[in-house]
Amino acid sequence: SICIGCKACEVACKEWNRNPIDGNLEILGSSYDNTGELGANTWRHVAFVEQGQERIEEARESGRRLVSLGMPGIGPKSSGPRGATPAGDLSDVDRTPPDTPEFRWLMSSDVCKHCTNAGCLDVCPTGAIFRSEYGSVVVQQDVCNGCGTCVSACPFGVIERRDDGTISPFAHREEKDERMGTASKCTLCYDRLVDGEEPACSATCPTQSITFGDHDDLTADARSRVADLHERGMTEARLYGANPKDGVGGTGSVFLLLDEPEVYGLPPDPQVPTKSLPRTYARAGIAAAGMVAAVALSFLGSRR
Repeated sequence: SICIGCKACEVACKEWNRNPIDGNLEILGSSYDNTGELGANTWRHVAFVEQGQERIEEARESGRRLVSLGMPGIGPKSSGPRGATPAGDLSDVDRTPPDTPEFRWLMSSDVCKHCTNAGCLDVCPTGAIFRSEYGSVVVQQDVCNGCGTCVSACPFGVIERRDDGTISPFAHREEKDERMGTASKCTLCYDRLVDGEEPACSATCPTQSITFGDHDDLTADARSRVADLHERGMTEARLYGANPKDGVGGTGSVFLLLDEPEVYGLPPDPQVPTKSLPRTYARAGIAAAGMVAAVALSFLGSRR
């Protein structure tokens, strides 16, 4: 609700991490954008989503339905927490929206979610992916063997193997990038955090749309912001990634959206692929035990 789409965060990310450009600065036909999506070379991506009046009204209606599911209330002040409405009680909710514009732009600054239950970390066979002391999920390029197992394990499609191994840190000079062929994604600027600095994207953001700090404090601020927007009639506002009971256990990167996740290219119910492994192993064990029992019975029967 604050992002202006300036792409300063995207540029700062590429500059600090010395990531190659994407798209040769050519604007895509589907958006005012040249990078297109997150990938090995683009760890922070700002997308432009254009919406008409009808879609805006649909977003506001879907947001109203989320109130009874635990979203901050809208309408008159109550004696409870700021802007709170008893769960499921919508009788006093002001449903009158503000003037709906003919169209609007949704600016989506996307990045790695740094999941609590990270699928990429679970499946990495070499230990190249680790969780840092800051809670971020980091890939060590010097340990990664480029197998790509983590790529298919990410429910958000964030992590990717780098196939372009050249960078140009200085004019008319090319160096071989040791990260070629290895998995790459946002590290939450781990090297900056170690030195006591905040990530390049949040340090650069001119509107403070991207903020860095204690996860619980920032999530509380985000919920308050959602409540403010609801009170102003912008019932389409909602949080994404703030639910610790979702399929990835909540995310380190929390997003305030103005429409359903699918509009931003985000899965509505992300699931860690490894979540079903215990059940799969149990079924495989039962099947193996059944086969052993069948062979044993067959052997005993033949002896008789």
